[in-house]
Amino acid sequence: METEQLIESLGAQLTPVRRLAPPSLRAASWLGAAALLGVLAVSLTVGLHIFSSRVALPRVACQCAGEGVTAVSAVLAALMRSVPGRSPRWALLPLPGCILWLASSGLGCLANGWSLHGPAGFIGESSHCFAFILGVSVPLAAALFFVLRRARPIDPLPVATLGMLGVAATAAFALEFFHPFDVTVIDLALHLAAVGVVMALGIGLRRRALAAA
Repeated sequence: METEQLIESLGAQLTPVRRLAPPSLRAASWLGAAALLGVLAVSLTVGLHIFSSRVALPRVACQCAGEGVTAVSAVLAALMRSVPGRSPRWALLPLPGCILWLASSGLGCLANGWSLHGPAGFIGESSHCFAFILGVSVPLAAALFFVLRRARPIDPLPVATLGMLGVAATAAFALEFFHPFDVTVIDLALHLAAVGVVMALGIGLRRRALAAA
């Protein structure tokens, strides 16, 4: 068989590959779906009265903004890094949001001390916050990994790290709509512990979760 005939024969057996949408569009789709589910959950449960009363404080508004910016930028950065040839500097995109999140939360800790010291004890209601972030992060992580794996990332570590930061920040932002009290040292510690657990699990499962289907 001639070389041209061989190439033609092999080419006839190939099936076209569906081109991926741009990373920014895929990030917007995932974030939009997460936002829609969040709006439904809030409207069917607690409503906006808890959130509106807390976000009236500028520091709490900055805290929520930091969580939201971290969520959006980390998800976008993960999808950008999943595409071969993208700059590693995309990993720095969530940094401003993280700084705003931690700084505003830290100011809350200075104002409110260690814990509520209520009937629930030293930890107060913060254990529910830990469980909330973990519980919300599981389906969000599964959905984001499904989106990320379609790009077949060559280096899954930064992709998983950024993606799980975005997932955990999204869950932390959603928590603000159900959070009846201001942040304390114990509360912030458990929030960050939940974020760390989500990221550690995602990083540990990155090869399996991001493997080609």
